[in-house]
Amino acid sequence: MTTTAGTAPGPRALARQRRRASVARFWRQYRSERAGLYGLTVLALCALLALFAPLFVGSDVSSVTDAPGRPMQSPSAEFPLGTDQFGRDLLGLVIWGSRVSLLVGLLAAVLSVAIGTLIGVTAGHFKGWYATVMMRITDWFLVMPTLVLAIALATVMSRSLTTTVVAIGVTTWPTTARLVRAQTLAVETRPYIERAQALGGGHWHIMSRHVLPNVMPLVLAQTTLIISSAILAEATLAFLGLGDPTVVSWGGLLQDAREAGAVSAGDWWYLVPPGIAIAVVALAFTLCGRAVEAVLNPRLGVSR
Repeated sequence: MTTTAGTAPGPRALARQRRRASVARFWRQYRSERAGLYGLTVLALCALLALFAPLFVGSDVSSVTDAPGRPMQSPSAEFPLGTDQFGRDLLGLVIWGSRVSLLVGLLAAVLSVAIGTLIGVTAGHFKGWYATVMMRITDWFLVMPTLVLAIALATVMSRSLTTTVVAIGVTTWPTTARLVRAQTLAVETRPYIERAQALGGGHWHIMSRHVLPNVMPLVLAQTTLIISSAILAEATLAFLGLGDPTVVSWGGLLQDAREAGAVSAGDWWYLVPPGIAIAVVALAFTLCGRAVEAVLNPRLGVSR
């Protein structure tokens, strides 16, 4: 909507201005968190590397029949990280594996947070028997070992990336559900919720227009923290042989190294690069998550 000189901007224009001001304020505060900036820089580099991996290493990097080197070559000028048991370039495999590891970690975290947010908001809003049932289910998932549940799901389902995402997502949501429910209960005690109900606002209107926007900062911070856990879980499942054997991932490379006897043979170049990649990305997401948490909720007192 256009405005003429001397005419006040409309509601939509005001809303856009407030959103832009809010984003700018968030970025100014985030930049003051040095650890968060370091993490964001690392993640940006990893994302660019994964996005343009076909340009760097080519889509045939995982081919066994066209392997360019000899099996288990140590690092050299030709192969900076050595070769694997089939003679494939490990540097190229690590770069290509970032695509799967980052994608699975992101999708699993989104699924986990979506389930947790849905259960947390509805349980906090409706209360009564529904909240009791949902919270008892949440408690059951909390006391059960997450990795054991994920392994059980990955075992009974077909071995694919979808299975890995579902196995991680449906077993890691309880923490988000409890946090979101607590925030929802706090939001619904505020006067504007009572006014919305008095004006005839229904359940969906209150949850979507009043509760959800107020819990989204918590959801955003929780998402960045869960992604690192999801990447580690994907690597664990792949290391245990429960991942998709047709794709290259960092966890899959560790599984291949174990099967090839790299540990006993002392072929460190087969183990160290994917392990360091997993640790660095998980740490970067954790740093970003802590920074987001500190910006959105300064009362937590998260140190820089």
